[in-house]
Amino acid sequence: MRKVTIAIDGYSSCGKSTLAKEIAKNLNYRYVDSGAMYRAVTLYLINKGILKDGSYLKKAVLDALPLINIDFVFNKEKGISETLLNSKNVEKDIRTMFISKQVSPISAIEEVRTKLVDLQQQMGIKGAVVMDGRDIGTVVFPNAEVKLFMTADPDIRTERRLLELEGNGQKSTFDEVKDNLTKRDYMDMNRDVSPLRQAEDATVIDNSQITREEQLEVALNIIKEKINN
Repeated sequence: MRKVTIAIDGYSSCGKSTLAKEIAKNLNYRYVDSGAMYRAVTLYLINKGILKDGSYLKKAVLDALPLINIDFVFNKEKGISETLLNSKNVEKDIRTMFISKQVSPISAIEEVRTKLVDLQQQMGIKGAVVMDGRDIGTVVFPNAEVKLFMTADPDIRTERRLLELEGNGQKSTFDEVKDNLTKRDYMDMNRDVSPLRQAEDATVIDNSQITREEQLEVALNIIKEKINN
């Protein structure tokens, strides 16, 4: 089977990363979590005191960008790719609700997106890559051979995110998580730069009522059909 680029977009907590990782493992492709990159930038700005309670000076953000380097390392024990921020593993730090509440405004900054899109395109230049996010099929890889768009019922997405947080030892409530997802959806779809939208040639997968195994089977069948055609 020839090597292709697979772009997966969709709303928060729709299982984009889960599916992307499973596809990458199945096809022996490289997996890149673009959302983790925006979370890493947000974490850096918070740690440096540039981002405080959702507020920031844009000049300070722009001055910091050249100092931020993001990469991924494969954890053989866990079988997953983990995020490195300036060579430090920050995978656990970027998955908190604290970061979730502040990442959308940072990801809407044009210069931030320009920097990370460039990094993402460099990571995928040789193909054989699976990347998930919100603008992968429309901006990062508009010519990707395979484009998937993930969606799910809002309440189901909330439950999944709540379980993920609890699994990481973080406490939250259903209402708090749902409110966060609703606000992130609105900001993602209405930002001026690279808003979340379904690419015209993307195939939609609604995973509200299907299992992870069924979802992977659906996706792999789509990929095989796209490649064969």
